[in-house]
Amino acid sequence: MGRTIDQIRASKLPSNMMQFAARGALSVPPAENIEILVYLALHNKVFGDLARMTLAGWDEKASLAAASDPQTPREVLNYFISPDNLRPKLLPALLENPSVPESALAKFAVSASRESIETMFKSARIRAAAAVLGALKSNPYLKKEQASEIQNLLRGGAPEPSTPAADVVPAAVQASEPAVPVAEAAEIAAEALDPAGEVPDEAVSAYLAEHAGEVAAEEGKPFKAIGGIVELLGADYFPVHEVADTAPAEPAKELASAPGTPPGKAAVPGKSVQPQGAPKRENTMQKINGLDVKGRIQLALKGNKEERSILIRDGTKVVALAVLEAPKLSDGEVEKFASQKNVLEAVLRQIPLKRRFMKNYIVVRNLVANPRAPLDIGLGLMKNLLVADLKNISANKEVSETIRKLALKMYKQKLEAAAKK
Repeated sequence: MGRTIDQIRASKLPSNMMQFAARGALSVPPAENIEILVYLALHNKVFGDLARMTLAGWDEKASLAAASDPQTPREVLNYFISPDNLRPKLLPALLENPSVPESALAKFAVSASRESIETMFKSARIRAAAAVLGALKSNPYLKKEQASEIQNLLRGGAPEPSTPAADVVPAAVQASEPAVPVAEAAEIAAEALDPAGEVPDEAVSAYLAEHAGEVAAEEGKPFKAIGGIVELLGADYFPVHEVADTAPAEPAKELASAPGTPPGKAAVPGKSVQPQGAPKRENTMQKINGLDVKGRIQLALKGNKEERSILIRDGTKVVALAVLEAPKLSDGEVEKFASQKNVLEAVLRQIPLKRRFMKNYIVVRNLVANPRAPLDIGLGLMKNLLVADLKNISANKEVSETIRKLALKMYKQKLEAAAKK
């Protein structure tokens, strides 16, 4: 690489220049700028966080060019394909880039979001890569029809892992990309999830034990969404009368314990009772309404994306905060939570306390722009924002006047600093 990156690796660049580097403000080619940022993000304790923020908001065209180029350094490509750093629009290019090893794709496949899984199924390379398909089978978000399609691809004698453009890949690159055995892919999957793709019961027990006092204090408190669930999800999400038909928690105990309980009645909170005959399918809202506090905590930790999107709005703090501890929680979900006005303040305070979430620039930006976020949170995170976002927030009438004024001040300061370069 060029002289600048060599100086950074040798720690020969002065501190003020290192800060410029972490902001992507050095006068070097775009590809070198990205390599510098990735190096700082991974290896520099002082400027690493700033470099990660800069990368998260980096120019999409330049990022896409790097993601598509087989000559892009391996460290950069591995950073881009990491679930913690992935930008969805770069995924198609990364999947087809022959310099992205199948081992990295297999690791990504284990925890990919539903949207990413859809993208992977459109990739000719992925559909031909048995190792990646094997890892994808362990993904908890995989739909039944997708699992069946994987089985068909594997049974149909999918070709050995290769790329559509293998004939134009340099020999040195091909030699460095050995096929990943299916057994190795399974081991990668096992590192992230248990064999069934389920969150272990020990994780639920640990959370309940840690918050035993809060759980006891909220015992018997029914689910009540901040802002109202019909308003949040829309009337078309579920028929309102079906939710109203759900029996309250206390009568359900009597019905469940009495002999000859009529079929179709509500179950004991936290449990389900299968009615005789052909039961009416229970929607997600009805399921949540039938759970007590402990049951909702368990669902928050072990449930799916749809269930988490509802429980994050639970008016019971210990339940809402459990969603943020869910092992399957994706960065995309946290980005949405950070922008929501209909969650408890405690949720917006908890997000910045988790280092993983703060690596995501969109989460930081959404928190600052969220009028529901506590003032001290917004003020503390604003220093990490890019110029364009500072300008937008300074004109956002929904946020507090203090946030707007500081955003405008910082925007002008950054413009002046850029003009002096």
